[in-house]
Amino acid sequence: MDVLVQQIINGLVLGSMYALVALGYTMVYGIINLINFAHGEVVMVGALISWSVMAYLGQSFPALPQGLGFVISLVLSCGVCGALNFFIERLAYRPLRKAPKLAPLITAIGLSILLQTLAMMIWKPNYKSYASPFDSQPIDLWGAVISPTQVMVLCVTVFLLCALMFLVQKTKLGRAMRACSESAEMASLMGVKPDQVISLTFVIGAVLAGVAGVMWAANFGTVHHAMGFLPGLKAFTAAVLGGIGNLPGAVVGGLCLGLIESIGSGYLGDMTGGILGSQYSDIFAFLVLILMLTLRPSGLLGEKLAERA
Repeated sequence: MDVLVQQIINGLVLGSMYALVALGYTMVYGIINLINFAHGEVVMVGALISWSVMAYLGQSFPALPQGLGFVISLVLSCGVCGALNFFIERLAYRPLRKAPKLAPLITAIGLSILLQTLAMMIWKPNYKSYASPFDSQPIDLWGAVISPTQVMVLCVTVFLLCALMFLVQKTKLGRAMRACSESAEMASLMGVKPDQVISLTFVIGAVLAGVAGVMWAANFGTVHHAMGFLPGLKAFTAAVLGGIGNLPGAVVGGLCLGLIESIGSGYLGDMTGGILGSQYSDIFAFLVLILMLTLRPSGLLGEKLAERA
């Protein structure tokens, strides 16, 4: 039972980070039917910006509390990620909005490779240690342990998910986003500016990805130029699992994927005496993707809709 509780805690922490990234995928897809495969690299940029800011503050202002430096790095990371995604949408995706669907898909893959390469040139390819600002003393929880960093990840994720749901359901921008997801042309006739809404959607998704990148770095303790590729693919899997284009579905998909991956790899390691384990956790994520696309392409919370004319 202790092992199960521990794996559930690990799965919820991992799944919450997947959910933050998956929301960026599903928000963009819901409005312009585009899978932004460069979204994982935005996660990486957020983590590396935070690492750079914390290193600079530590050297230049040694008396500054580490927690305050972490908050400053988080805010700056979100700002840089939001600006990056704004320019990505404006320069790379907007000109291709009426092009065949294959063109923006190839562009997204190209942007992913470009951002990885630029990050490798700027920050070098070596792994960098990321120091968590929180106490390393674990907290006992029903026979399992949870670190203060993991508690912070869960609290920040819950707050951001609630804030996003409020934004989408209760604000003028949220109504405009929902209108554009139905029909950008009809929304424009009602006074909505689709280009502006789409840009803001990219920025909001990037802010969530930036937070996820910082949380990922704080939880796992390392950053590097290729760290966003695999979490990006898994977050895409989570979005498909929950129902691409469905915001609650992205959250459910992220949590389910995190739990499946954590519990599956944990028990696989126990059954094989440690021969198989966490290093094979990726198998579960992509097995889920294959099964979901085969058995229920619309996802857990997705609806089967007719093709748009």
